[in-house]
Amino acid sequence: MLRWLALLLLHPAYLSADVVSLSSQNFEQVIQANELVFVNFYADWCRFSQMLKPIFLEASNNFKNSASGKIVWASVDADKNNDVATKYHVNKYPTLKLFRNGEVTKKEYRSSRSVEALTAYINKQMEVTVQKFTEKNALQSAHNPEKNSFIGYFNDENSVEFKNLMNVALFYRDECEFLVGIGELNFPGEVPPAGQQPKLVFQPSNKAVDPAQVPFSGDFATYEYLKQWVADKCVPLVREITFQNAEELTEEGLPFMILFKKADDKNSEKVYTDAIVREIPDQRKAINCLVGDGTLFKHPLSHLGKSESDLPVIAIDSFRHMYLFKNFEDIHVPGKLRQFVLDLHSGKLHREFHHGPDPVTFQTGNQTPDTEPPPSTFEKLKPASSRYTILDKTEL
Repeated sequence: MLRWLALLLLHPAYLSADVVSLSSQNFEQVIQANELVFVNFYADWCRFSQMLKPIFLEASNNFKNSASGKIVWASVDADKNNDVATKYHVNKYPTLKLFRNGEVTKKEYRSSRSVEALTAYINKQMEVTVQKFTEKNALQSAHNPEKNSFIGYFNDENSVEFKNLMNVALFYRDECEFLVGIGELNFPGEVPPAGQQPKLVFQPSNKAVDPAQVPFSGDFATYEYLKQWVADKCVPLVREITFQNAEELTEEGLPFMILFKKADDKNSEKVYTDAIVREIPDQRKAINCLVGDGTLFKHPLSHLGKSESDLPVIAIDSFRHMYLFKNFEDIHVPGKLRQFVLDLHSGKLHREFHHGPDPVTFQTGNQTPDTEPPPSTFEKLKPASSRYTILDKTEL
C-alpha cells in the first residue's frame, strides 16, 4: 500500500504517462486502431482502483517501445463513461478487459494484480497462437490429447484462409490448441492440392463423451463463419463447472442447469448432453448447461435434499433459488427437459413450488402459506458487487 501511495503523492504526472485515457468519444476509435488494447475500468471512489493505478502504469512502461498499433494500455473512468462500462458489462471495480482487433476477448483478466503478472499476461497474449509444422511426427508429438484441438493442413500460409485461422485462434487460445501442417510435400494425403480449400478438423479431447473428429466444411474464406464454427466447438453447449471456474461462469449472468454426477459416470453425461443438443439448442443465451462432480458439490445437493447416493441429479440454480428436476430418467421423455427450462423462464417453477401445480385458485384467507425453494448456493461464488475479488474457493 505504501508503494502506490508514494507514487500518487510524489509522481502525479507519471500516472498519466503511458496509459491512454478513454472516454465515450474515443473508445471505439482506439480499440479499432490497435491490435491489443488492455483496459482498466475504474472508479475514483474505489480504493482498490486507486491501488491498481500505479501498478497498471508501471506495467505499461514495459511496453512503451512496442510498435505503433501493437499494444495500448488504457483506462476508463466508469462513472463518467457509464455507457461504455454498461456496454461491456462492467459492474465492479477495477475490471480489466482485453480488446483484440476491436473485439473484447471472452475472458477478462482475473489473475494477480502485480506489475510482473500484468506484464506476463500481455506478453503471453502477444505470442503467436497457431503452432506451425513442416514435419508430421513433430505435429503429432506436439498434440496434447487432453485438450480440444484444431488441426489444419495448408499449402500456403499466406492465404486468406490461413490468416483467418490465425485471427480466430487468438480469441480461443485459452480454450483450445491450434496446430497446422504446412506444405503438400510435407504432409502427403493431408494437405489439399493448390487451388483447393485447406483442410481443418476439430479433435475433441480424450475426455470428451464423443471423441470423434469433426471436419470443417464451410466457407474458410469468411472470417465470421469460421469464427462461429470454432466457437461452437471450443465453447461447447455443455461445460464442466469447478470451484476454479465457478466465479467466471456466474459473471455470464445466466442461470445454471447442472448435472451432478459421479466423476467416472460418462453415461449420464452423454445422455444429458444429447438431450440438451436435441431439445434446447436455442436456449444457449438463456441458460448455462453444466456438468459438476457431485462429490465435490455435495453442499448444493444437500440443499436439494439429495446425497451422493442419489446421483445423477439435475437441478437449476437461478442465483436466487434451486429447483430439482425430479427424476433423472425423465430426461428420456421427449420435451421434458425443455419444459423444465421454459418453466424457469416463465416463473412456473417458482409459482408451483409455492402453490402447487398450475392452475391454482386461492381464496382469501385460505391461501397456502408461502414456502421457499432451496436458496441458491452458486450465488455465493459470485464476486463482490462493487469490486473484483480473487478468493481461493474450495467449497461452498
